[in-house]
Amino acid sequence: MKKLLILSLTLSFLSANQDDIIIKINKNISSVTTVDSGQKVNIKRVQDPRHRLTDDYTKTSRSCPPFCIQATKVNPNIETIAELELLEFMQKKIATHRGLLIDARLKSWFELETIPSAINLPFPIMLNTNEQKVKRIFTLLGMTINADGSWNFDNVKDLTIFDNGVWCSQASHLVSSLIKYNYPTSKIHYYRSGLQGWKLFGLTTVVRKEIIKG
Repeated sequence: MKKLLILSLTLSFLSANQDDIIIKINKNISSVTTVDSGQKVNIKRVQDPRHRLTDDYTKTSRSCPPFCIQATKVNPNIETIAELELLEFMQKKIATHRGLLIDARLKSWFELETIPSAINLPFPIMLNTNEQKVKRIFTLLGMTINADGSWNFDNVKDLTIFDNGVWCSQASHLVSSLIKYNYPTSKIHYYRSGLQGWKLFGLTTVVRKEIIKG
């Protein structure tokens, strides 16, 4: 059974049309399928070798503060991951309902564009809150309440948290708030490159809300 599961996961990484994909994710992976808002999304790289970013993510310099370069490790006990690890997280954790990809940015940015399968938990919600509200949020993340009223984190979901990129502190703020209320660091992962890093590789993004321009 275990061998069949491993084989199934391996095959799910591979696109049915691998031969049509010129620019792969790596030499063994052409695309990865995830679920976003109930719909399957095939994540792959832009296939045009001439493609260039043309939006705000082409900027190299922003005023610091507040847009300062973030440390590689947001916390000594939290794993920092990159794109391949995030794709594996989608396959092993999100697909099995044991993990969530958290976009820590403000709702307006999340709606404009985000990474497939991400849900929005804007960092101010955890910054400007109280214990009762945190309790409700953590319960949605799998926390249970012991008979003595203490919080039980044994079955909470694994979280991967991201924001705009290495110059953005929104994910750092959210991580700090989670830790403040004792969410286990072993269950938190930090995708430091954020949406900018994701887009630099030409990986698939999704739009939550169409912005109508006059």
